[in-house]
Amino acid sequence: MPANSGTGPVCFDWDEYERWMRQATDTLESAKVDADHAFFNWACFKAQQAGEYAIKAILHGLGYPAIGHSIVVLADRLKGLDVEIGDSLMADARLLDRHYIPPRYPNSYPSGSPLDYYDDPTSQQAIEASRRVLRFVENLANEAMEA
Repeated sequence: MPANSGTGPVCFDWDEYERWMRQATDTLESAKVDADHAFFNWACFKAQQAGEYAIKAILHGLGYPAIGHSIVVLADRLKGLDVEIGDSLMADARLLDRHYIPPRYPNSYPSGSPLDYYDDPTSQQAIEASRRVLRFVENLANEAMEA
């Protein structure tokens, strides 16, 4: 785990981490329910939100700011703290970031509504990407616990 500005090991804030991870887990479960009921656009948006909350959980746990909604930008913040982020996680972050605005706003598309542009395979792909982000964050937190 990263050091905090040269002042030694980070004291991990488990309460703040858990607060954000509970929300991430609940939001991912909600995404699954939406997908099961054919609310595919909302499932994709919630998958993005769950991934965002998870990355924010680890940043808050480490005592660093977690500002913004882009999982890519938040993951880059972790990279800047010497956390190793693999290419596959960054690919998941990019996939999820594409589901932040378009699932919610009709003017994201030339015609129709967002619900016309989403389907089950798309929602399942987003849910799986989000699940991998949550797993990555849980593994980082476990490393912090062992440190």
